[in-house]
Amino acid sequence: MNLSVNLCGLKLDNPIIPASGTFGYGNEFKDFYDINILGSFAFKGTTKEPRSGNPTPRIAECTNGLINSVGLQNPGIESVIKHELPLLRTFFHKPVIANISGFSIDEFIYCCEKVDKEPQVGLIEVNISCPNVKYGGMSFGTTADSAAQVTQAVKSVTTKPVFIKLSPNVTDIVAIAKACENAGADGICLINTLFGMRIDLNRRQPVIANKMGGFSGPAIFPIALRMVYQVSQACNIPIIGCGGISSAHDVIEMMMAGATAVQIGAMNLKNPYICKEIIEQLPEVMEKFGIENLNDIIGIAHQH
Repeated sequence: MNLSVNLCGLKLDNPIIPASGTFGYGNEFKDFYDINILGSFAFKGTTKEPRSGNPTPRIAECTNGLINSVGLQNPGIESVIKHELPLLRTFFHKPVIANISGFSIDEFIYCCEKVDKEPQVGLIEVNISCPNVKYGGMSFGTTADSAAQVTQAVKSVTTKPVFIKLSPNVTDIVAIAKACENAGADGICLINTLFGMRIDLNRRQPVIANKMGGFSGPAIFPIALRMVYQVSQACNIPIIGCGGISSAHDVIEMMMAGATAVQIGAMNLKNPYICKEIIEQLPEVMEKFGIENLNDIIGIAHQH
């Protein structure tokens, strides 16, 4: 039985990748289980300067999910390269996915060029859901033009595969994915969180200090699946599917929609063993559905 997949030359033992922002830099999870069983993992969204993040409260619980507004809290790219990656090397022995965020094209260029030189980074994931500070705070991922601009700029300074992580808070995800592909993206990661909010009935105020945040968890799985299916039909580059995955069955479904690998986010916060459990369940679920090789089912739903 073959669980291995290939992302632009980066071979993974299995398609399971904890999503950025839910797995830190790996250190918090290594005491739960040997994280080397993972395909890889995407480390915390990293910016040029250190960020303390948004005011608290930052988390709101929802039915089948949660809303977060952490605000890209991270120690900054220099500290990640100097401290986090050397520490990571001591307990994780596979290439890692570097998640890079930025508030200007120059910041994306700076961070991606730096992280591209790190031997432990196998793939760069560029989060274009951040607000573009030069254009009134609209996210880079909301128009095809700005998404293509970031892609082109990052590709000009990197040698490793670049996957663009797209926001679902748009009218036409396919047009944006196509623009990234045409600008040279090696792959697409989708989806990031949806906008949501909760109101505290006692205080009669929004639960989260920032009022709104990113909604994730099992409730968004059908939306993520639909977007992966649509983008897979339109683009010829690999897709990492994420959004609400919580079981081995979800992994198979996401791959049938067109994903080559998957990321698991919110469920890591609810159950730190979720990725381990899914990896262990995959062979059994594959057997149940007569799947010998995971590569055979990528995008198979398009053939019917």
